[in-house]
Amino acid sequence: MSENDLITPVILSGGSGTRLWPLSTDDHPKQFLNLTGPLSMFQLTFERCQQSDLFDLPLIVGGKKHAKLAEEQLKEIGSSVQAHILEPCARNTAPAIALAALACKNPQSLMLVMPSDHVIKDVQAFQQAVRQSQSLAKARWLVTFGIEPQRAETGYGYIQQGEPVIGSANSFAAQRFVEKPNRDNAENMLAEGGYYWNAGIFLFRADAYLNALEAHAPEMLEAAKRAMDKADHDDLRIMPHEESFASAPSDSIDYAIMEKAEKVAVTPVDPGWSDVGSWDSLFEITPPDDQSNVTFGNVIAMESHNNLVHSDGLEITTFGVDDLIIIATGNQVVVLPRGQSQNVRKIVSERNKTV
Repeated sequence: MSENDLITPVILSGGSGTRLWPLSTDDHPKQFLNLTGPLSMFQLTFERCQQSDLFDLPLIVGGKKHAKLAEEQLKEIGSSVQAHILEPCARNTAPAIALAALACKNPQSLMLVMPSDHVIKDVQAFQQAVRQSQSLAKARWLVTFGIEPQRAETGYGYIQQGEPVIGSANSFAAQRFVEKPNRDNAENMLAEGGYYWNAGIFLFRADAYLNALEAHAPEMLEAAKRAMDKADHDDLRIMPHEESFASAPSDSIDYAIMEKAEKVAVTPVDPGWSDVGSWDSLFEITPPDDQSNVTFGNVIAMESHNNLVHSDGLEITTFGVDDLIIIATGNQVVVLPRGQSQNVRKIVSERNKTV
């Protein structure tokens, strides 16, 4: 494979991860936490794209606030980047990806866009799906990766497959995108088949994405272009012009582009994926002990079952309790029933009213 055929990984690291409070905070959001092992999810994302026969050096798009933290974590694992684009303000994923597309040296470069706060256990299966989708992306298709659903999940959006794409190994035209469904609709989609979880992972040519922006979100494209034209540069850091970027409409890539563009394909894959979007998600992907508890840190669980207990320093002992989430860090402790961890957002919102 020639250098021009290598895929440019685009790592989106601007999320705040409030649903994993109190461990995930605005100063240290979840992508930079070591939640699943010795490496952070940000570092694990880079580990997935180290194959020199497939990937070029990555681009990072993240917030100014976390630039030093991101670069320190890259240094820990010995990873290098083409550039680190520092968003001057948050405008959602579509404008962030536009900055990366404009930064690509070759307009025909394939970009593999990945959030930095996901877990993928079967990296080989994921990379195989990427390889199978390369020819489609080169032919100007906007490819999204659909995760084989494991259950009737109401916390994820879905993609419905359409007809097979001619000449593709196992990709389909994306028939429609479905917002997070209620329980009945999720169960109906699972029973019908042909629906996949929307992981927010994409593969496309830089110029194909920019052309789609020109067709469907021209104001966003112009704002991104102005921001990059007036950007400041400091070694590998690119700092887009704040006022220009702030004028971009704030929208996700799904709303702005994927739901409107014509050549959109979905490649199904089952790579052991999780967005680790809640404490319940962390419980589901972590091997339990012999009492079905998932524990981290200084924890003793006695006659207790099906609990998630995460201690960042404080000693926690449980006795005779089941199906709880207990999180302790610093001087903060949160206790709630398993299955209700989405309500952490409500807790954070209420705290912000009083702090």
